[in-house]
Amino acid sequence: MFCPKCGSIMMTSKCSCGYKNKEGAKIQITESTGKHKKGEVAVVDAEHDEKILPETEAECPKCGHKKAYFWEIQTRAADEPPTKFLKCVKCKHIWRDYS
Repeated sequence: MFCPKCGSIMMTSKCSCGYKNKEGAKIQITESTGKHKKGEVAVVDAEHDEKILPETEAECPKCGHKKAYFWEIQTRAADEPPTKFLKCVKCKHIWRDYS
């Protein structure tokens, strides 16, 4: 609800400018995070849908192909950098890049 006097967002029934909501209606703030249920996290499965992964130039250690898909996952503590995974476009070999 916005204050009719100053236009600020009213978090309670009283605005910082001094205006009081005479109706005394409770103000409730809600947030929608999409179609997922509370506590549910969207995860890309182990197969990693290649349609959504970006490509980069990286040499596959198995077949030597020069292109790979990549993604990053936080595998260690939050103060450590994420681990970069690569998947060869040709042979589908998966390896980690720690650089």
